[in-house]
Amino acid sequence: QVQLVQSGGGLAQPGGSLRLSCAASGSLFSIAAMGWFRQAPGKQRELVATITSGGSINYADSVKGRFTISRSNTWDTMFLQMNSLKPEDTAVYYCNYQQWGRADSWGQGTQVTVSS
Repeated sequence: QVQLVQSGGGLAQPGGSLRLSCAASGSLFSIAAMGWFRQAPGKQRELVATITSGGSINYADSVKGRFTISRSNTWDTMFLQMNSLKPEDTAVYYCNYQQWGRADSWGQGTQVTVSS
């Protein structure tokens, strides 16, 4: 089982930046991917960015060029650098850990609010 603890987030003005972190512990093996998802009020949870064990990185079209996902070499830490934030980026952000043959693990969620 993998435990994920998130940090960062909070309030930012439009055009500002925030950085999210996700620390993973436990049985870190058979890693398929790590990623970030978000859920805005009244909306379904959506993919923000993922990074696979093969090195592929994918971003939602809405965040391309503004957000950057990265991870540690040991796959125990993941980051999401969010620049040029927009009000529509407001949501609860969740980190996600995918392992082959296992159910996904999720962080506790972090509120990101973009408002002037």
